[in-house]
Amino acid sequence: MREKLQQFGGFLAGMVIPNIGAFLAWGLITAFFIPTGWIPNETFAKLVGPMIVYLLPLLIGYTGGKMVHGVRGGVVGAAATMGVIVGADIPMMLGAMIMGPLGGWSMKKIDEVLEEKIPVGFEMLYNTFSAGILATILIMIANVAIGPVVVALSNAAGAAVDAMVKARLLPLAAIIIEPAKILFLNNALNHGVLAPLGVIAAQENGRAVHFLLETNPGPGLGLLIAFYLAGKKGSMLKDSAPGSMIIHFFGGIHEIYFPYVLAHPIMVLAMIAGGMAADLWFVISGAGLVATPSPGSIFAYLAVIPPGQHFQVLTGVLIGAAVSFFVGAFILRVNPVKETEDETTSTVGAVPGLA
Repeated sequence: MREKLQQFGGFLAGMVIPNIGAFLAWGLITAFFIPTGWIPNETFAKLVGPMIVYLLPLLIGYTGGKMVHGVRGGVVGAAATMGVIVGADIPMMLGAMIMGPLGGWSMKKIDEVLEEKIPVGFEMLYNTFSAGILATILIMIANVAIGPVVVALSNAAGAAVDAMVKARLLPLAAIIIEPAKILFLNNALNHGVLAPLGVIAAQENGRAVHFLLETNPGPGLGLLIAFYLAGKKGSMLKDSAPGSMIIHFFGGIHEIYFPYVLAHPIMVLAMIAGGMAADLWFVISGAGLVATPSPGSIFAYLAVIPPGQHFQVLTGVLIGAAVSFFVGAFILRVNPVKETEDETTSTVGAVPGLA
């Protein structure tokens, strides 16, 4: 079982790691050009939405399909991913990680059955129409079935966080918030659940701890430092971590660290530990912000910390970073990221159940 889990983790890493460069590009564009960015630019800011909604999921879907059945599988996987993208109103990274490999696996099985039976001279016709017909079927299935399931998952996570907050179990909310964040459900949780509750609390008390629960840049910073200091030498995750730290902590683009967790899912434990430790401190110290920091950078935090609350808030950020780092570094030492020999040409042979 342990070996199969490691193989599965390696497969996820193979889908995510080759696309880290695209995530970094999106993170830089977002940090620089959105209205609350470093140098706001209305023209370049238009790139942000289409890149996270379309480009990044399609890249993951293509890579997942290619790992299973080469370029042919990648094309079908990317096309199938389009079905979940259109079927939901949130970034579909999770849907891409489902439909990409499924598209490649389906194409592989069809080729195994039919390829030897194609008459000479009809190979191109078969290749074209078999991929096109299969892609059409998978797109429709993804659109009506997979997309709504992921949206339902988002709604369930929001309801769970809402219940924990109302039950005064704020530190335990990290158990839901941190895994949901790495599936790109962060905006749904923050703006759909926590921000409205925070507005009500801030009107009564002048500050609200709700604004700190999802936006804290500390745990993500600690995770990236762990990858940089304890990650495998020469790996893309280690080498790209410093740039991601800048985008995350100073630019406030938390999504930049999500692929690092997706590449090694057990690292979500570091995020949960960091989030719970920081949230517990926030509750004990009575910390809060006057509004949602947008984006969630340390600069935005400084702008919405109420007078007399700097020690409480900034200490919570530091605690989150420290705990996340120590837990993450320990995990990476004990259970390092299982990377394939060639991240861009990985095969499905390392994936249990798909060979």
